[in-house]
Amino acid sequence: MTMRTRSLGTTGPQVSALGLGCMGMSALYGDADRTEGIATIHAALEAGVTLLDTGDFYGMGHNELLIGEALRSAPSARREQAQVSVKFGALRDPDGGWSGYDGRPAAVKNFAAYSLQRLGVDHIDVYRIARLDPDVPIEETVGAIAELVEKGYVRHIGLSEVGAETIRKAAATAPIADLQIEYALISRGIERSILPVTRELGISITAYGVLSRGLISGHFTPDRKLAANDFRLYSPRFQGDNLQHNLNLVEALRKIAEQKGVSVAQIAIAWVLAQGEDIVPLVGARTRERLAESLGALDVVLEAADLAAIEDAVPADAAAGERYSAAAMAHLDSER
Repeated sequence: MTMRTRSLGTTGPQVSALGLGCMGMSALYGDADRTEGIATIHAALEAGVTLLDTGDFYGMGHNELLIGEALRSAPSARREQAQVSVKFGALRDPDGGWSGYDGRPAAVKNFAAYSLQRLGVDHIDVYRIARLDPDVPIEETVGAIAELVEKGYVRHIGLSEVGAETIRKAAATAPIADLQIEYALISRGIERSILPVTRELGISITAYGVLSRGLISGHFTPDRKLAANDFRLYSPRFQGDNLQHNLNLVEALRKIAEQKGVSVAQIAIAWVLAQGEDIVPLVGARTRERLAESLGALDVVLEAADLAAIEDAVPADAAAGERYSAAAMAHLDSER
């Protein structure tokens, strides 16, 4: 495997062709193993992965502390290559609930101060609000991040889960390197209006959910028991008839993967990689085993015939169920 690089937009840094999304090491997918999480981050850095993605609200700061510990204990050369992307703004309560989003300039700077401390770094490479705050113009939020850039606390400004109009407003305020948004074989909504705008403006995509939270990994089964703190228990795509319909799509994809001699996860990730040099998939591996499988996608070459076969097996809009609950979908500016 040779780790390739891609640029985060026309204003952003060069990063590895795959990034590591670290959320599952702390929250939302059942209990996680801290030691294995750190070992997985170390293995990713050793393999040439440079982009580590987190959110200050993942485990209420736990994930940033985990990454900070992993960076401190990594060899200096690997630590220096790491570029950390942080999402902020989601409000939590002691019961683990969600209370909206805060994009006020004062809050932006407050969130950044805590993230810098937890991560143990002097700057954040890409900083972005996790969801649009409906009560604060995006220009004010982005303007506050731009002030952090001027002071050296942030290197590049990103966006997350926003629509085309918001992207244009943000880009008119300050240079935007990257938009983080869900993009996968069964989550292709950005192709309609968002991707054309990011390409027009020279903004890259970091694609999360490339395996749709494990749904199209090839490892999820209908009888799998999920932990009480696994949010997939409430995700529409994992419910009832929706789940079986979506797993039927996975079996169709499996046939193509087997013909290529690769795993389902690898062909699903390779499909995202094949959609453009401006797209950097984030893999949410929580273990070294899953990381190794995901990295194997870099060696998968999809010819035109392969892409056509995948399209036939899993057409756009083929998935059953929304990608979030109705309450969560209401917060997605990208869906409006």
